[in-house]
Amino acid sequence: MTSGAPEKRRLTILGSTGSIGTNTLDVIRQLGGRDAFEIAALTGNGNVALLAEQAKATGAELAVTADEGQYENLKAALAGTGIEVAAGRNGLIEAAQRDAGWVMAAIVGTAGLAPTLAAARRGADIALANKECLVSAGDLFVAAVHAGGGKLLPVDSEHNAIYQVLEEHQRHAVERIILTASGGPFRQSTLTEMRDVTAATARAHPNWSMGLKISIDSASMFNKALEMIEAKHLFGMRPDQIEVIVHPQSVIHSMVGYSDGSVLAQLGCPDMRTAIGYALSHPARPALNVERLDFAKLSRLDFEAPDEERFPALRLARLAMERGGMQSAVLNGAKEVALEAFIDGRLGFLQMAEVTETVMDAMIAVPAASGMDAVFAVDGEARRIAKTIVEHEAAAA
Repeated sequence: MTSGAPEKRRLTILGSTGSIGTNTLDVIRQLGGRDAFEIAALTGNGNVALLAEQAKATGAELAVTADEGQYENLKAALAGTGIEVAAGRNGLIEAAQRDAGWVMAAIVGTAGLAPTLAAARRGADIALANKECLVSAGDLFVAAVHAGGGKLLPVDSEHNAIYQVLEEHQRHAVERIILTASGGPFRQSTLTEMRDVTAATARAHPNWSMGLKISIDSASMFNKALEMIEAKHLFGMRPDQIEVIVHPQSVIHSMVGYSDGSVLAQLGCPDMRTAIGYALSHPARPALNVERLDFAKLSRLDFEAPDEERFPALRLARLAMERGGMQSAVLNGAKEVALEAFIDGRLGFLQMAEVTETVMDAMIAVPAASGMDAVFAVDGEARRIAKTIVEHEAAAA
C-alpha cells in the first residue's frame, strides 16, 4: 500500500449468492470494489458455480458452501486460485470468525443463527438481513451484539428506514413506529380466491425482486409479521407501539411518530441497494447508481389498514409478542414447515397461518430462552409438531 492510501475495509458476506448477497456485491463494486474493500469470506449454499465466480471476482480469502455435499465441486471450481474452501456448519462459523469489521448476515433461516452470533460475539458490525436472529433469539442476539461492542445495522428496507429517521437523542419522544407493507399480490383478493393460490402465483411480488420463500412470506404477510417482532428488539418498542400500514407503491419504506405529532418517513424507489449501501457506509451516505424518485410521475401515495382476517400472520405476531417467552421462535419454526409444505403443494395458502397458530397454542408455556441450545430445541419441537399437523392435513385431503 502506498503512503497515504486509505486502508481497505475488510468485509464478510454470509449468504453471498442470494438476492441480498448479490446486491451487496454490486454496492461494493459501485463503491470501489477491490480498490476499497478486502473480502475475508463469502458463503453460499448449493449454487457453488456462482459462489466460485464471486470469490474469484472479489479475491475472497475463503469461500464456504453450507452444503457439505458440494464441497468437492467448490474445491474443484477454485483449484489453483489460492482461495481457501470449507463447507457445512463449521465452515460457516469459520467464515464468521474471520477478521472482518463488517459482516453482511444474509443467510436465510435458522442456519444463519450460529454464524451471525459468532460474528457478533467477536465485535463485528452486523448488517442484519437474517430475520431469525431477532425473531427466534432476539434477547440473546441483541445482548451478544452489545457485549461484543459492534453495531447492529438493519438491512430490511423497513427497519433500515426506521434506523435512518429514528433520532437517537429523541428516543424518549418516540410514540410509535409504522412499518409499511405493499400488500403483496393478493392485497385485493378475497378469502375464497386466496384458498386457491399456488406457490407460482404467490411468488410474483408487485414491487420487489426477491427469492421464492421471501416472496411467498410477503404474499402471506408473514414477512411483515416477523418484521414486527424484529422491530421490537431492534428499537426497544412495546408491541402496542408497532403499527403496520399497507402502502401499495412501496415508496415510503417506514415511519417514526413522535410525541409532538411529527411523523418522519424515509422514501425511495424500491431497491435493496439503498438500504445495503446505508448499512455499509453508516453514518455516511454513499453515492449509488440507483433510480431516483420522480414525484411528478408518482403523483399519489395510497394507504390502507391491513386486513387481519385475510392476513392473520399479523395477529399471530402480536400474539407471540404478548405471550413472550419463546413464542416468536415457535411461530417462526412452525411457519417455516408450513411454508415448505405450501411450496410442495401439500398445504393451502391460508393453511400456513392455521398450522402456525395451532403449534403456537400447543407450545404456549415455553419460557424465555436460557441459551442458543434452548432456542434450537424449541425451534426443533415447533417444526416436529408442525410436520405432524401437515402430514395429517395432507392425508385428509
